[in-house]
Amino acid sequence: MKINSVSLAITAVRRSQYPTDEKCEFLLVGRSNVGKSSFINSLINRKNYARTSANPGKTQTINFYLINDNFYLVDAPGYGFANLSKKKQKKFGLMMEDYLMNRKNLKQVFMLIDFRHKPSNDDIMMYNFLKYYKLPVTIVATKADKVGTPLHQKQRSIILNTLDLVVGDEFVVFSNVTKMGRNEIYDKIERII
Repeated sequence: MKINSVSLAITAVRRSQYPTDEKCEFLLVGRSNVGKSSFINSLINRKNYARTSANPGKTQTINFYLINDNFYLVDAPGYGFANLSKKKQKKFGLMMEDYLMNRKNLKQVFMLIDFRHKPSNDDIMMYNFLKYYKLPVTIVATKADKVGTPLHQKQRSIILNTLDLVVGDEFVVFSNVTKMGRNEIYDKIERII
């Protein structure tokens, strides 16, 4: 897949602000600080297009990145960040639930988890939540370059056993640094659109 054009088309906090053009949407979810912005930048081959932040929990809107005027990468607020007030956490939860339940052009969820760690309770809860709504999920294990190659199989097993992946869901080991896994994500998107 060649990325010819990228634009941050819409930042939304409610359904009335979502795109109306019926293009395919690929949702990115993950804990705060898992590397969603870096993942987007790696996919679109731009250095700092999606802003990375030293402060987890910075994304507080659903951001629709229009790619090649053909589909959207949809960046959701990170979950599991304790410094947000309960009120804000609830607001984000309701915003995400509404999107997941009602968005017809949502074709695939890329759930990012940190390859270095066992999935957290928040990760397990999010995966179960996505499965409750019968959404197709690809688990993207980020920061793979920070795990020595001999440990890859062990980490993979820990993640797969903890999340108990549903048949049909995929698992991709990904690195923004080495670009490992990027072509698998491209292929997945191309197959769907």
